[in-house]
Amino acid sequence: MSHESITVSIAGTGSCLPDKTLTNADLAKIVDTSDEWITTRTGIKERRIAEGMSNSDLATGAGRQALENAKLEASDIDQIIVATVTPDTLMPSTAAYVQHKLGATKAIAYDISAACSGFLYAMQLAENAIKAGSAENVLIIGSEKLSSFVDWNDRTTCVLFGDGAGAAVISKGGEGAILATEIGTDGSQTEILKIPGGGSNCPTTASNIGDGLASIKMEGQEVFKHAVNRMKTAANSVIEKANLQPSDIAQVIPHQANLRIIDAISKRLDVDKDIVFVNLDRYGNTSAAAVAIALDEAQRADKFKRGDHIVLVVFGAGLTWAASAIRW
Repeated sequence: MSHESITVSIAGTGSCLPDKTLTNADLAKIVDTSDEWITTRTGIKERRIAEGMSNSDLATGAGRQALENAKLEASDIDQIIVATVTPDTLMPSTAAYVQHKLGATKAIAYDISAACSGFLYAMQLAENAIKAGSAENVLIIGSEKLSSFVDWNDRTTCVLFGDGAGAAVISKGGEGAILATEIGTDGSQTEILKIPGGGSNCPTTASNIGDGLASIKMEGQEVFKHAVNRMKTAANSVIEKANLQPSDIAQVIPHQANLRIIDAISKRLDVDKDIVFVNLDRYGNTSAAAVAIALDEAQRADKFKRGDHIVLVVFGAGLTWAASAIRW
């Protein structure tokens, strides 16, 4: 069987959110900000914070739900790919912890780091593995504990981020199909969104521990400009590759970073704002988890049905971006 004749579909989805909610009003007690300031600039009203939970706990919860939704057992999974920029440990991988917690003993497990685009990067890797014959069921998870890497004194970034995980089982065959995917990277723009410290180039030491280097730094205006352009181009590209028109799309599920970016994308894609899924107001930006959580919530809210076409589109640090056109 040729690679082209093998169809790959999403067999199930899941998500996991921590219980603790941090509202804009709560943040106004910590840093010089207000609910109005945050809402008008971002669209975010609250976010979830993982207390007493690790990233791998969140990832495991989302993965377990996705397996249940796909009607599969952990023993059916051949690979586990965790997309994250906030791993439990630099080594081993967060995916290794997840494999053990799920009891998916036959699955190989590894992490990828593509920031907010990680979930769709993982989807592309899963599709490639299935078409190459090395897997039949791949569990992909976008999971982040960003609260561990937020500078709570920086009002321009601390209001944006939250914790959570979303997952999907990618399987050989099935009723639906991943029709087209596009991923990209621009490494010339690494400076505009990064966590500068904590890695081998700038390890945390006794002398720099108070400098806040292991927290998120962002040039918001630059990120906005690149995000809108790259997401628009990638989404239009997969719609065209899938031989679809914007009018054929039942739901657009974008990365949940900023309502202004989402609004700009919906205008540039020539789609009705009503079909663009938004849960940013409740969770903030959960990086690699954001589009995965949104996909699961949209699916469970019946925003689309079997046979409908949906488009996922994301953008993140790297710079990275990706889009997928899917027949559900």
